[in-house]
Amino acid sequence: MARNDATPQVEYDLVVLGGGSGGLAGALRAAAHGARVALLEPHEFGGTCVNRGCVPKKAMWLAAGLASKIALAADLGFDTRPPSLDWKELVAQRQRYIGNIHGIYRGLLEKAGVAWMPCRGRLVAADTVETDTGVRIKAGHVLVATGGRPLRPDIPGAELGGLSDDFFRLCGAPARVAIVGGGYVAVELAGVLQALGSRVEVFARGPRLLGDMDGEVVQQLQEDIRQHGVHLHLQAPVHALEEEGERVRVLHKGPGEDASAPEAFDRVLFATGRRPNSDGIGLEALGVELGEDGAIVVDDHEDTSVPGIHAVGDVTAKLQLTPVAIAAARRLMDRLFGGRTDAKLDYRNVPTVVFSHPPLGTVGLSEERAREEHGDAVRVYTSRFRPMLTALVDSPQRSLFKLVCVGEEERVVGIHLLGESADEILQGFAVALKLGVTKRQLDDTVAIHPTSAEEVVLMR
Repeated sequence: MARNDATPQVEYDLVVLGGGSGGLAGALRAAAHGARVALLEPHEFGGTCVNRGCVPKKAMWLAAGLASKIALAADLGFDTRPPSLDWKELVAQRQRYIGNIHGIYRGLLEKAGVAWMPCRGRLVAADTVETDTGVRIKAGHVLVATGGRPLRPDIPGAELGGLSDDFFRLCGAPARVAIVGGGYVAVELAGVLQALGSRVEVFARGPRLLGDMDGEVVQQLQEDIRQHGVHLHLQAPVHALEEEGERVRVLHKGPGEDASAPEAFDRVLFATGRRPNSDGIGLEALGVELGEDGAIVVDDHEDTSVPGIHAVGDVTAKLQLTPVAIAAARRLMDRLFGGRTDAKLDYRNVPTVVFSHPPLGTVGLSEERAREEHGDAVRVYTSRFRPMLTALVDSPQRSLFKLVCVGEEERVVGIHLLGESADEILQGFAVALKLGVTKRQLDDTVAIHPTSAEEVVLMR
């Protein structure tokens, strides 16, 4: 953007690029400390999480769970017909809910006195942002919270497949769907689509799904996914897509399998990673260090290599989780404007959940990672069981709860829960792990019966 002497200029204490979870949290916390804040966001508030991620995903996951439970009701003796979903009505309700969130954010910003500018910004100096509407903003601090975007793999025919964002544009369940990828997003999309009426096949590059998570727990999840009807192709890197009339054929290199799936698909969705939105905002020209994938390099305090410029969330190489971006941004603002010079986020032992069917919650070290770090000092406890509802209808789906402990005191360093309500159960036990809970202390806790959660304090 060329400098013009007539360019309007305003001054703030903080300018935030991006109105996603991290940017909003940083802007509101800084304003609460009395800082003058400008927030630049050209689109709807909430970023990926609210608009194309956690929130709409959870809405669809809840709907899929209802469909599964209605089917179980018939096995329990209820006179029910197979559920029929009005997908457009579900989407309308989902978007209404998201619209309410947008309104809440606008109200919070207005109440806090944050100046929202519906435009893009580009850094022209360490303390200056120029907007695409021709305004220059000077600020003592700049927070980059521009998030990331899904990647389309560089393979022949890739344009025939959609990205994970395209899932939220569906107006119905495609008959046959291929999901390419083996991480969080692939697993979650596969479960939702299968439960809502699609026949789903997953093509993963690695020998198992969710490669960073505990292998034993993932193995059980894969079995549960198969029981739900999803076909898993493991060690099957996709190398091309081919058009077949109005459908798409998936070509892959799975061991012992043909070079393509036996049938073509109505939809193919890629869930093969994301790229930070760090390009086009002036970072390189100012000398802000970027990683090979474009992620902004930050230190333990979320500071970049250029003083006064900070970054949080998916635009960095740190944990790509909404609560992490929010927590990091708030602690950063506490340090910059709240007088807490030691404030920073502890990235150890962050709990997270994969909203699969059933959900998988995890915090701390996997068994594999614990043995790498602690060797023979590791002791593992597991409980395999069928939740009560599942057992009542004689479903083969199983839960697996697992504790990873270290040392003579058996300090719990990993908790991994696969099963009904694992997403809700984990939060409290994550607090206990963070505080250094031992296996003996869990043993001394009286169980709540009959629940799945009691298994965590009953393992022997």
